[in-house]
Amino acid sequence: MLISLNGVSKGFLDKSVLKNITLSVNDNDRIGLLGINGVGKTTLLNIISGNMECDEGTISLSPVLRIGYLKQNEALNSSNSLQKEIENALQLVFDTRAQLENISKQMSNANELDYEKLSAEYERLTNIYNAADGYNAEVRISTVLNGMGFGNFDMETSVSVLSGGEKTRFALAKILVENPNLLILDEPTNHLDFSMLSWLENYLSTYKGAVIIVSHDRYFLNSVASDICEIENGELVRYKGGYSSFLKQKEERIKTLTKEYEKQQREIEELRDYVRRNLAKSSSINSVGSRVKALEKMELQAKPNPQVKDLHISFPFDIEPHKTILECRELKVSVGKGESKRVLFENFNLEISRGEKVAFVGKNGVGKSSLLKAILKKLPCEGVARWGGNVKISYFDQELSSLDLNMTVLEAVHRKFPTKTEYEIRSMLARFLIEDEDVFKRFREMSGANRAKVVLCIITFERSNVLVLDEPTNHLDYKAKEALDLALSQYEGTIIMVSHDRYLLNSVPDKIIEMKPNEIIIYKGNYDYYKEHVQIDTKEKATKPETKSNVAVQYDESRKNKAQDRKRRAKLMNTEKEMEILQNEIDELKQLIENPDVSSDYARLSEILEEIKVKEEKLEELENIWLELA
Repeated sequence: MLISLNGVSKGFLDKSVLKNITLSVNDNDRIGLLGINGVGKTTLLNIISGNMECDEGTISLSPVLRIGYLKQNEALNSSNSLQKEIENALQLVFDTRAQLENISKQMSNANELDYEKLSAEYERLTNIYNAADGYNAEVRISTVLNGMGFGNFDMETSVSVLSGGEKTRFALAKILVENPNLLILDEPTNHLDFSMLSWLENYLSTYKGAVIIVSHDRYFLNSVASDICEIENGELVRYKGGYSSFLKQKEERIKTLTKEYEKQQREIEELRDYVRRNLAKSSSINSVGSRVKALEKMELQAKPNPQVKDLHISFPFDIEPHKTILECRELKVSVGKGESKRVLFENFNLEISRGEKVAFVGKNGVGKSSLLKAILKKLPCEGVARWGGNVKISYFDQELSSLDLNMTVLEAVHRKFPTKTEYEIRSMLARFLIEDEDVFKRFREMSGANRAKVVLCIITFERSNVLVLDEPTNHLDYKAKEALDLALSQYEGTIIMVSHDRYLLNSVPDKIIEMKPNEIIIYKGNYDYYKEHVQIDTKEKATKPETKSNVAVQYDESRKNKAQDRKRRAKLMNTEKEMEILQNEIDELKQLIENPDVSSDYARLSEILEEIKVKEEKLEELENIWLELA
């Protein structure tokens, strides 16, 4: 066991966030930590990592515990090179390696007394180095950097020139290289394309240590997590299996708890009703007393946690469009000007029909979001992008740039729909869980998740028959994603979207279109169909270092010799046991032939003597083997 929490509680001011949390993390656990935004997931991670103290409860840590904690928006030192950041992550490995090499040199010229001291220190440092997996450090660096998309980067590149997404990815790579025995990852899948996601899933599935992951990427949790821990109403419940298994188990758990609670409430009411009706009857005094005692002794079950409110999303529309929704011919989109001008894609031809649900996928930077803006005339393009008749479009921009940050929610929606009453607007916002004082907040005061919900609310009011969605789930927690999945699955209009949410891509689109710089490939199915028919390179490109340090070479020899010695000792012990058993069997047979009944039976005597001869020959072979091993 690496860490154990027992009865841990935490509150801020007069608000209780975590209540009586019990959790154990063992060596190879893969735990997905779930909860709606603001429920206390980060608080729990900070308590586990030692960055925050709990108000109540106890925390037990393994003496060998080494925690690596990747926070959201993890900061790197902008003045460092990529190489320096990696070296900082492996400071223990490189420092220990230098000490081992220094001691190795000293040992070559040391006298017998100093040699013993140096040898003991060398052994101690070797154990530290081995525990940190230092001998595979270079291989691990190469494997991780390739997997995270930095295989071709110049390691002398300054952190300052990386984009925001690249910094997030490199911070993740850095902590994987560090190789702690407890990885805590807060939203690790942000800014990863499909190949990187697949690589990370494979890497974490075989990681030699425990992993705690906070993520709203449901597909990722299905692939990696062996347990799901959900925080709801301050309490933590652990479920076996991945995300899909969690949904089923939670539903069954709530049903069971509700039935048990309701059954006990009926029993209590029956007992109380009997007492009320018979309290005044002297003939029933004994039975009344027994029921009163039963009530007093009854261990009351807590009412199952009230369910967190769910979003209620739907996208109705009024007008049926013509059969052809969108026609693109020889579409070309470029970005930049002059010498910096770059073509994102060209010769783009596509036709989308009424009722189709199409999702565009592809590597970051290929132009997926630019395509959506081009067909909406929000970005200049060459070629033809023509919409069909009776088409009414709603657009979800992943940057939520349509919102004026200085406006309140109520003002923004009312300006968009001036004929709607405040009651109608607030009722619709409430379906998206934007309620009470939240409707008077300015957008700059709101989280990305709530801003996204307001945009979805506006889209609902627009009643459009075509939805153009650019990463609609980016800001949402898992419950909001489930509600949006359902709404889009039930939507009878046409959907054109860009998304990295593989769970959404499995449940909504009937066509996946992979964009590449010079072509598009159409897959008539969902994400699983796409994955089956496309070659995604998820193999670890573990390039071996060209040269090994002296320490690594000496360690290899030492490890090889020790392994051989262990095998020799084990074989020696097994040989000794076989020799002992054979000798006992021979002695028993010799005692047997001294028996007059046996010695007078020549046939039986002959068999025993032959058996003794065979066993003595076998014993002689074992003695020779034993001498060689000894």
